Amino acid sequence: MTQTFPGASPRRGVLSIDEGTTGTRAGVVLDSGATHEVFYRSIKVSHPHDLAVEQDPMEIWTATVEVARQAVDRAREEGIRIASVALATQRATAMLWDRVTGRPLLPAVVWQDRRYAHELTAYGAEWDGVLLARQGRPVGARSPFLWAARQIAAHPEVAEARRAGRLLFGTVDTWLIWRLTGGAVHATTPTNAASTGGYLLERHAWDEEWIGHLGFPLDLLPELRSDDTGFGTTDPAALGIAVPLAASMGDQHAALVALGGLAAGQGMCVYGTGAFVDAATGTAPALPRPDISGVLAQPGRRQGNISHYSLEAYTSTAGSALRWLCDELRLFASPRELGEEASRGPTRPGSTPCLVPALAGIRTPVWHPEATASLTGLTLATTRADLARAVLDGIAHSVCDLIDGVADTMGTPFTRLRVGGGVSGSDPLMQIQADLTGLPLERVSDSSSASLRGTAYLAGVAQGLWSSLDEVVEAQPRGRVFEPSITAAERTASRVAWRDVLIAHLKDPALLPLREGAPEPHAPH
Repeated sequence: MTQTFPGASPRRGVLSIDEGTTGTRAGVVLDSGATHEVFYRSIKVSHPHDLAVEQDPMEIWTATVEVARQAVDRAREEGIRIASVALATQRATAMLWDRVTGRPLLPAVVWQDRRYAHELTAYGAEWDGVLLARQGRPVGARSPFLWAARQIAAHPEVAEARRAGRLLFGTVDTWLIWRLTGGAVHATTPTNAASTGGYLLERHAWDEEWIGHLGFPLDLLPELRSDDTGFGTTDPAALGIAVPLAASMGDQHAALVALGGLAAGQGMCVYGTGAFVDAATGTAPALPRPDISGVLAQPGRRQGNISHYSLEAYTSTAGSALRWLCDELRLFASPRELGEEASRGPTRPGSTPCLVPALAGIRTPVWHPEATASLTGLTLATTRADLARAVLDGIAHSVCDLIDGVADTMGTPFTRLRVGGGVSGSDPLMQIQADLTGLPLERVSDSSSASLRGTAYLAGVAQGLWSSLDEVVEAQPRGRVFEPSITAAERTASRVAWRDVLIAHLKDPALLPLREGAPEPHAPH
């Protein structure tokens, strides 16, 4: 469906590609800032064992080409001129490939992978303080560099490609840039590099000391460029067009742009495979606090030669929890049915189910990368509606923990909080979220395409389609606002009960001080 903007001509646009963890979409973002028809193809995620998460790099590429060519063809049919191409990609998913054959040598390791979590945790005592100060993040539970070093050592064909000078390494953005330019450009950007755990925030450079410590060959590092510097010209053999590849961003950073997180204090929450809460902090980084787990400092975007910083916290399971319940366990036919069940009426007084949706660990409010999920409080009286409500409550409480952590790290309340992403289309979830945060939440129009639009906006400004990000972002129509509908006392009681559940589930004394009272709502000024 085409969105229109009064007074704007829909004859020019940016072909934007959003390669996410569970699917790839593409569409033309018109010079009005609205999206034209968006094309989508799902991609598979495999789990070889409990801690491993992998994807096929060639499936990522073929899905990208398929949806991008559909968007190009539709633009051609309707007389829309594509001025440039922009990328938004899942971050920290890494791969190794052969520069001569162009073929991947192994499955890609996905950002949710935790196979080295235990080993990386052992580095924390020595390295966490160092990395927090210069990268804005601790050692963490995953490292594409450690993974790559181990693959080179373990697989003769990878080691041989390395010896022959044919081996290339990169995250999804690097892989797609390389393929889209016909192998001409091997590069990445700050918004992708930071998520690998190897980017020096204030120097715009690789942290070679840490990366080398992990055994990764430094000569395999992609070139670092600003998010809007440009990455050459697209190979006509790939998409059928030769235009500038003008911008490339990590998907959450692109969403922060589209959802108006341009000035300090402006924030967003995107609900996709996981849920991400981000807030802009200005042109100086707000570094993490040692007493707040899982809140990371990062480049929100690097525009020209200026870095605009942000804070981020995330939970790995939001949409993935809904997919697991619906597709794997088949407890509900679809997320929509789950939401309808949750909305059937007020939950019963007394004991009700509680879901801790830690299907891929917990980062905030405490660091437990190996935590698992739990469903408690079941009785013979538990209904499908109770269970559905418990699912949405668990996701919303997890996101509340992220919002609290980011606001406390900023040291100031959010000035605005907008929401987007596919899962934000659930009205019941958004209402629960507003109730538990005490914040009015604006779900932006066309919220499911936030990442796709944000990187297109950056590309369009660089190419002169718009004069500034503020111009195009503020021209977009306002979305639906969900106002809190419960009392402060009810909110406090619900948040305290959630903390008690986490304490019981994780058996972590670090949570005990939080039992003394629920956090105050971080309301806008």
